[in-house]
Amino acid sequence: MAEKYKEKPAKEEKSEKTEPGKKFSKEEEIAYHQGALQALASEYNELIRMIKATEAIMKAHIERMQQLGVKFEQKKVEKA
Repeated sequence: MAEKYKEKPAKEEKSEKTEPGKKFSKEEEIAYHQGALQALASEYNELIRMIKATEAIMKAHIERMQQLGVKFEQKKVEKA
């Protein structure tokens, strides 16, 4: 039964961009890198948003634990 859940190998799709030795114009290459940077910037912003949400939830738990009498030690963070 586990066999039906095995990953199937991805189909190799050949396009103009995957052909070995294919040369791009300067404008095409710039557009490619701009698109990649835009996608990465969006991912970066989403990660920051997730970190902020996680940090807020952690802070709420810590505050409640302190109200319940749990003491936390402050650790010094050493910068490399």
